[in-house]
Amino acid sequence: MSEPIRGKGVISGIAVGQALLAGQNLDGYLAAYHPGSAAEEQSKAEAALVAVTENLLATIERLRREEQAEQAAILEAHRMMVQDPMMAENIKSKIEACGSAPQGILDAANEQAKIFEQMEDEYFAARAVDLRDVGKRIAKYVLGVKEPEIGAGQVILCGEEIEPSVVAGMPTEQIAGVILGSGSATSHVVIIAKARAIPTVLGIGDKIDLIQDGDEIILDGSRGDIIIRPTEAERSLYQTKIEEQKKLAAHYAALKDLPAVTKDGVRIELTANIGTHMDVDNALTYGAEGVGLFRSEFVFMGSTTIPTEEDQFKAYRAAVEKCGGHICVIRTMDIGGDKPLPYLNIAPEENPFLGYRALRISLDRHDLFLPQIKAILRAGLYGKAAMMVPMVISVSEIQRVLKLVEQAKVELAHEGKEYSDDVQIGIMVETPAAAVVSPLLSQYVDFFSIGTNDLIQYTLAVDRGNAQIAHLYNPFNPAVLRLVQGTIQSARERGIWAGMCGEMASDPYAAVILLGMGITELSMSAPSIPRVKEMIRSVTSTQAKELLADVMKMEHGVEIRAYLHKMLESSDASAGV
Repeated sequence: MSEPIRGKGVISGIAVGQALLAGQNLDGYLAAYHPGSAAEEQSKAEAALVAVTENLLATIERLRREEQAEQAAILEAHRMMVQDPMMAENIKSKIEACGSAPQGILDAANEQAKIFEQMEDEYFAARAVDLRDVGKRIAKYVLGVKEPEIGAGQVILCGEEIEPSVVAGMPTEQIAGVILGSGSATSHVVIIAKARAIPTVLGIGDKIDLIQDGDEIILDGSRGDIIIRPTEAERSLYQTKIEEQKKLAAHYAALKDLPAVTKDGVRIELTANIGTHMDVDNALTYGAEGVGLFRSEFVFMGSTTIPTEEDQFKAYRAAVEKCGGHICVIRTMDIGGDKPLPYLNIAPEENPFLGYRALRISLDRHDLFLPQIKAILRAGLYGKAAMMVPMVISVSEIQRVLKLVEQAKVELAHEGKEYSDDVQIGIMVETPAAAVVSPLLSQYVDFFSIGTNDLIQYTLAVDRGNAQIAHLYNPFNPAVLRLVQGTIQSARERGIWAGMCGEMASDPYAAVILLGMGITELSMSAPSIPRVKEMIRSVTSTQAKELLADVMKMEHGVEIRAYLHKMLESSDASAGV
């Protein structure tokens, strides 16, 4: 048996196909390139910018026709980078310095990419790949380098980094899997692969060099295993697993229209976390009952200027309408020192996760916040909309938000614009402060949604992006569970609903004890919905409460996780999780 390479599985599923090396190294092409005069090189760069823009527009249009909206949006961001006057000016300057159009283009893109790489926020650091992708596309046009071509059969794209445009530009049915030497779970390549349900493994480092063009590869996106040139026995073993995978997919598909209800009739609402209104359709295919977290900052990130009220209204309305009467929770802009936007002019900070961000900016910048509130209120006419504010730490903040909501209504009435008076106002409980004072906060809002990603990080003082201490980041830590339970209890006592939109909500075992705590809604990435639904349907609420009682007596998060796995393993087996 071959020794498998082990990476980080980020999109589950088993894939078999021939390796296709992507993300070409351009060193050889650059060495063979003979620059012309300074004017000729500038002219080549200008022509390349026009040609790449036209190519991107054609690909974007095709993706939209194929209803691949999220991928189209990603390439639209690339188009904006190509047409960014700052990029063009930087390219011109670099060509003047080095005398070569392709080298100057790459230097300009690399300079801007390094700025993004220095940002602490993983999402923005990952955008450096997009900038380099854009630079390579423009440079390749000048150099006459063609994109990888797919022959017959399915391929597994392999590369240290693979440009998002390469994946987006290839037919879904021909890409069996993706392997990255580096990359992150929030990179655009992974986002595109996830939208297409393409099994993906990243982080195999220099072992990517062991893969040669045309090698047969087996990839397990759940375990992170990669087998190069498998034996007959390995092929047979994985073919069996592929058949099991198909059966499980069919099993989950059958759950799509069934409610997440326990054996004794307690119902939990399962909703989806989305980045744009274009994600709703995909979420509904997994059985989502609406949207529990619409990250509105993506509306702001997709623009080079502050989005107008009208721009936001159109995006929110589209999402609310697509939810078809189910709730659509729109989180107000969560931007800050860790997610800088050039047009906001926010100064860099030493500790941006504790700095000027999210609600702190919104309350300070009414020119940003009021148009967003007004857009959400207007979108509420087209379905069941809710507005959720992030990074709350005090009652005074909520009181100020409520005053601004009333001001927005007055302005809308004065402007003759219709709006809904039934938009629920809630908070994202993601700071220990909000969890501790949840009995006070519950008097002012219609719901709580617990954002465990930051709540765990802040409660345990653990940077979840730090590999050295990643093992300490545990949602089952007793301190975290007590804050979560207290928050849910505060909501129940006040008669408002409590949900969860952090990653913990997508854990089937966590779902059971959250059910025992009395949670009524769980929001997660859409593909996680069937697994959580299966687990909820396999237990009773009494069983959930009994497990919760046992868990709350335990002292160690690792012990709690192991206990839940053991007690729910029969349900786990039936769910295939």
